[in-house]
Amino acid sequence: MDKRKEANKRVKTSITNALFSLMHIKSLSNITITEIIKKANVARVSFYRNYTSKEDVLVTLVKDVLDDFRNTADYDLSLYYKKKHVIRCFEYFKRYKQYILDLYNSGFGSMFLEELNVFHESIAGTMPAGSPKRYEIYIYIGALYNTGITWLMEDHPASIEEVADIMIKYTDYIHISV
Repeated sequence: MDKRKEANKRVKTSITNALFSLMHIKSLSNITITEIIKKANVARVSFYRNYTSKEDVLVTLVKDVLDDFRNTADYDLSLYYKKKHVIRCFEYFKRYKQYILDLYNSGFGSMFLEELNVFHESIAGTMPAGSPKRYEIYIYIGALYNTGITWLMEDHPASIEEVADIMIKYTDYIHISV
């Protein structure tokens, strides 16, 4: 990676961490861009070069994580209902635990869920409204999201393998098909 990209990545990370830090003490609506850039120790232009709003910081984080997930997969992502994929999802949930829980606890859980929907829809391809496959994928994503949030909030008492086995068991019930 070239030096400019590395520097910009550091700026984005600083802004993201500053925003999440501020979200621990006040609501997003009460946080100003000035507070974020001061805490991140970056220029205002750096903020607006990367983001259009405070909310954009949150959405961009989730999209960046999902892009990393997609770009580093060593298997066919269309097999999203397989154990290997579920395990990898929970490894990512664990890696980004604090961000995910902060989003959830700040009322942005639905934004995270929507980005999971978009991600999995892009993998599954076009599905006509009302098709069984469309409902199957949303059942799967809802189960993945809710199980992941609960698992993180409970400080993951079950192993990733155990959770994956449970997810696969119930995924089989809805007859997920490629």
